[in-house]
Amino acid sequence: MTQLALVIDLNVCVGCHACVTNCKEWNTSGAAGPLFDANPYGADPTGTFFNRVQTFEVGSFPNTETVHFPKSCMHCEDAPCVPVCPTGASYKRAEDGIVLVDYDKCIGCKYCSWACPYGAREFDENQKVMKKCTLCVDRIYDQTLPEAERKPACVRACPANARLFGDIHDPSSEVSVAIRERGGYQLLPEWGTHPANHYLPRRKTARPIHPEDIERAGNPLEIDRAAPKPALEEPSLDDVTSW
Repeated sequence: MTQLALVIDLNVCVGCHACVTNCKEWNTSGAAGPLFDANPYGADPTGTFFNRVQTFEVGSFPNTETVHFPKSCMHCEDAPCVPVCPTGASYKRAEDGIVLVDYDKCIGCKYCSWACPYGAREFDENQKVMKKCTLCVDRIYDQTLPEAERKPACVRACPANARLFGDIHDPSSEVSVAIRERGGYQLLPEWGTHPANHYLPRRKTARPIHPEDIERAGNPLEIDRAAPKPALEEPSLDDVTSW
């Protein structure tokens, strides 16, 4: 069976949120939209997003790293959100493995949200239904688009090419090759959901840190503030005209 999925390369993701904004734009104007934001700003923001990028600082000083971790629906092969749905609104397509929600059947009970270990379900406050990433199902099968554009909006938007899309059950596909050759892994495999989305690990590059750099960064007050500062010279007319 075909299983469409995303493979995200954490080594090149720069956390620019282009995938987040383009996902929001496409789906708000598409079959899944509108994605309602009752209070997008403020102390307690609410909003409907299918894709989010979480940023973490890992390690301890001075050996710290910033990790950008995009996360959306994993389109699990054994999706726990499907059997808990009392109305059958959540379902997994046999033809491509995409997990979707039938908004006409959804009653907004949030059972699927509680069952999902990835926090991928979003409650739309306006329509009172649960929504989630669809892998842009209304885009990837749109025959009016050029074939090169029949990819999820987040994949098309990524400036670093950190997101791949394809059939992970096809051993010759780009995503399968990347998973096999670059150590692709699943998120929380211990839950037994068999998430279809995979991540490619970061590759650490050793960068020497000199003791004087640590001292300068950690002890800025060691600078001799009493030392006389050079006087600033007024620019001459020749300098101004030369600009």
